[in-house]
Formats: sequence, structure tokens, C-alpha cells
Amino acid sequence: MIIDSHIHITSPEISKNPEVICRKEPYFALLAEAPANKYADADEINAMMAACDIEKSIVFGFSFMDMGLCREANDYTAYAIKKYPNFIGFMSVSPTDKGAEAEIDRCLKLGLTGIGEIFPDGQNFPIDDENVTYKFCEILKERSLPVIVHTNEPVGHMYPGKTSTTPEKAYKFAKSNPGLKILFAHFGGGLLFYELMPEVKKTLKDVFYDTAAMPFLYDKAIYDTAKSLGIMDKLVFGSDFPLLSPKRYLNDINLDKNDSDKLFRGNILRFLEQT
Repeated sequence: MIIDSHIHITSPEISKNPEVICRKEPYFALLAEAPANKYADADEINAMMAACDIEKSIVFGFSFMDMGLCREANDYTAYAIKKYPNFIGFMSVSPTDKGAEAEIDRCLKLGLTGIGEIFPDGQNFPIDDENVTYKFCEILKERSLPVIVHTNEPVGHMYPGKTSTTPEKAYKFAKSNPGLKILFAHFGGGLLFYELMPEVKKTLKDVFYDTAAMPFLYDKAIYDTAKSLGIMDKLVFGSDFPLLSPKRYLNDINLDKNDSDKLFRGNILRFLEQT
């Protein structure tokens, strides 16, 4: 069975009237107005999971700048995990908002167990600046909360949502926050390749990577490359649904049973248990 670690959930209220939020949230507008953009509510996600043999999924709403919108997203995620126990709910938080800590504690009581997906550029949260990130990350470490962070590769084609959150910035974030359990989305923007450097591998010992949007970004050889890099214990499957269906990935993955079990289930369970 498969656990999908990267699914975006959107309430019907938001998906029916995105233009209202687009006027207030530039990064949301950038993604919402892209031709490939899609929305999925709790029922649609559950139906997809049944069709694709997904056992469990980590679901999260959009991480807005405005904490009020984050609260609305979290309320819907909390509703979704109660309706569907096969959902694992993460919370949307604006990291630099003065109400972030209170919202995190509220969401913990609602059953949400992690943070993300954080959008550093979209939320004005420079992850390479420890002076900005320190307080927020200490809050997460005190509560043993994992965080999913959006990252991008620094080269190649442009697309909506491709930002300046590159491997260099992701590395600085991890280095500044030892002990924080970090899941860098989208292969860490390529950060995983630098784990061939012993000092980098040591710094990134608490870092995991997900496969979200892989068919749009890399050749399928990236899975064999991850194995040769010695990081199959840190790679987790994430589809980025509803942007992509999990079925888009399965034909590209040709791993032995041991590595396949790690990718689809074992690694994400270990990541969550170790937080």
C-alpha cells in the first residue's frame, strides 16, 4: 500500500470563488491562474485514493500570507481528517505572523500534526535568514512538529510557482535548524545531489525529500540516481495531487521491493515517528 505525502486540499468555498482571494494573495493568484491549476476537496481526494490504491495521504491547505485565511484552510483540513481517518492533516501557517504560535496550538487540538507546505517566497519567509526563521523553528522543535517546505531547482524551464527557494537556501535552513524534521518538496530543488559531500550529508541528516511534480521536472532515472547517492532512506512519495495523479508516477518507478517499500511507505512513517 502507498502513502502519499503531498496532497493539496481545498474547501469548496475557496475553489468556487478563488478570484476573491487572488486579489489579496499574490502567490496564490500566481498558482490559481495557471492553466494547469486544479482543486480537490476531501471527497475528491478520498475517491482518488481509492482509485489509486493509496492507503493514507498527508493533506494540507494552501499556506497563505494572511493568517485568517490559514485558519479557514486549517478548519477544512480538520473537518477532512475527521471525515476520512485515512487522511493525515498538516496545518497552514504564516510563519512570521504574530499569531502563528497560537494557531499551531489550536490546530494541534484539532488533530493536525505537522506544518506545510510552507512557501518561502510566497509567504515572505526567507529560509536562509536565521534571524527571521529562528523563532518559528523553535516553536516547531518545542512541539516536535515536522515541516514541509517548497523548494525549486535553480536551472531549467520556468513555470508558475518556480521561485528563488533553491538548494543553497534550503541547505542554510537545515544547517540553522539542527533537530528540526524537514521534508523538502520537489527533491529539495536538487539539494539531494549534494549529499555526496560528506559535510553536507551530515548537516542534512534530519532532512527528507519528496517526489512531488517529478514528471514535470526530472527524467525517471532520478530514482536510480537517488539509490546510487545512498539516500533511498530519505526519499518519500508525494504526488502533488490534484496537479498530478499518483498514476503518473508509477510507470516511471522501477525499484526493487525493499527500496519501493521505503519510497512508498517506510520512509514517511519513519519521518513522522521520529518527530
